[in-house]
Order: sequence, then C-alpha cells, then structure tokens
Amino acid sequence: MGMANVLQSIKDAEDSADAKIASSKEEASKIVADARKEAADMIQGAQDGAVNSTVKTLDSARSKAGKEAEGVQAEGAKVVEGVQSSAVDRRDAAVQLVIDSLMSN
Repeated sequence: MGMANVLQSIKDAEDSADAKIASSKEEASKIVADARKEAADMIQGAQDGAVNSTVKTLDSARSKAGKEAEGVQAEGAKVVEGVQSSAVDRRDAAVQLVIDSLMSN
C-alpha cells in the first residue's frame, strides 16, 4: 500500500467519523426534543388531572352544602310553624286577658 493509499484511508476514516459524529448529534437532539415534548405532555396531563379533581371536589362540596342548607331550612320552617301555631293558640287567651284587664278598671 502506498503513502497515497494510506493517507486516503485516513481521510476516509476521518470523514466517516465526522459523519457519525454529526449523525449522533442529530439523534441526541431528537432524543432531547422528544423527551421535552413527553415531559410537557406529562405536565399538561397532571395539570388537567388536578383541575378535574378540583372541580369534582368543589362540585361535591357544593352539593353537600346545598343538602345541609335544605335541612337547616326545613328545620327552621318547622320552628317558625311551631311559633306561629303557639301564637295562634295563645292569642285568644291574650285578647281575653287584655279585655278582662280593661273591664276591671
């Protein structure tokens, strides 16, 4: 093998190595870009899940609070009805007491 052949072989090997390095850099860049996209998708998915969970929790709390409010309202209505009933029952006695008081003077 002559000196020219040896030098050409070295040159070819260097060119091949440069091509492999460039190809490896491209592949590495692609892997990093894909990893970044996957990470962004995972973060978005986690955020969406958190939002959905928060909405469900708030809806559940609103529903529970609404039911409790209905129960309190029903109890309050019963108390008011009892007071009104008691007032009606005592009104006649109060009127009679006032009349008796005015008549005795």
